[in-house]
Amino acid sequence: MHRTLSEEDAAFQQRMRDFFTTEVPQDIRDRWRAGGEVEAQDVRVTQRILNAAGLAVPSWPREFGGQDWTNLQLHIYLQEMQSASVPPPLAFNVNMVGPVIAAFASRELKERFLSPTANLDIWWAQGFSEPEAGSDLASLRTSAVLEGDEWVVNGQKTWTTLGQHADWIFALVRTDPDAPKKQMGISFLLIDMATPGVTVRPIQLIDRGHEVNEIFFDNVRVPVDQLVGEVNKGWDYAKFLLGNERVSVAPVGSIKRKLADAKGFARSVATDDGTLLDDVHIATRFAELEAQVMALELTALRVAAGSKDGKPDPASSILKLRGSQLQQDVLELVVDLAGPSGLLWDAGDTRDGTDGSGREAWTGKAAPTYLNFRKASIYGGSNEVQRQIISSGILGLRG
Repeated sequence: MHRTLSEEDAAFQQRMRDFFTTEVPQDIRDRWRAGGEVEAQDVRVTQRILNAAGLAVPSWPREFGGQDWTNLQLHIYLQEMQSASVPPPLAFNVNMVGPVIAAFASRELKERFLSPTANLDIWWAQGFSEPEAGSDLASLRTSAVLEGDEWVVNGQKTWTTLGQHADWIFALVRTDPDAPKKQMGISFLLIDMATPGVTVRPIQLIDRGHEVNEIFFDNVRVPVDQLVGEVNKGWDYAKFLLGNERVSVAPVGSIKRKLADAKGFARSVATDDGTLLDDVHIATRFAELEAQVMALELTALRVAAGSKDGKPDPASSILKLRGSQLQQDVLELVVDLAGPSGLLWDAGDTRDGTDGSGREAWTGKAAPTYLNFRKASIYGGSNEVQRQIISSGILGLRG
């Protein structure tokens, strides 16, 4: 199969490649490529560089900083960013709350929030999951009761990624506990994290990192005008948001880069018969994964947008399902290649191995990275839910 770009798209690709490899500082890109705990300042610096060049929110409406790019150009932009190891614009801002505000919020909220959201002057957190409402998100119990010109919020959110850095949180809250269907009584609220009654508690993960948090709301008073759209329509806005998120969790460029790094590592490890890459079983796994990643990339080209006309595109579920599976398959291969060295987690704290090759740093991150990305099966809607969406929304099957 031969895939070629038009002269215009090839020039666009080169422009993106030049920008990402020259305008984003090398030290930031090196840290991102190495993996490990996210450095918040790296994300802020990078997004502001992109925003100054009009590249932070290309899929937004043009009046709010977006670009009139084709679906192919948007795909090229994402792949070149990932290939260059550039920290992407914060997903909570760019792919989640920003599009929801642009599509459904009042003019006042758009003018107040969209510009600082694009520039990461506001760091947003996602307040969806709860202890008893994860994959079954509509069972959420965090309540918002209207008192005068304020909503009084009580409840708890959990698994709030990077919530320790957040200035604001967009939260699904129950505003009608007596609605005939649980999805019908939910609203979409914007909450300042500095409001009295908001408490953030870290959750330590198996890889020893602090990436997720619990958020508690104890009689938190939120101005009534910080409601997005209509009361009790939050479930519709959440489905719109999740359609965008599912596309963003199929990072083809990052998967390709990780696979290429793994291949280079395998080629560098000597064995009695040559290198690890000369082992027929390992070579076969690389060939299979490379073919599957190519198929994922072609699918991503066909499904370039996660939500259309205010509704999630069911085909975005294919990207989420297959993208998360392939990401995990590649990381499992990395663990297998690292072998016993992958058990030395502390080695991942250094940038270079003792021999100057960086090998110990690479293998030291293999196991914690693999374990961390088991979460990919769940976020953006669990893979089991995506299979249901595919069966009904695409295949037309009914249970």
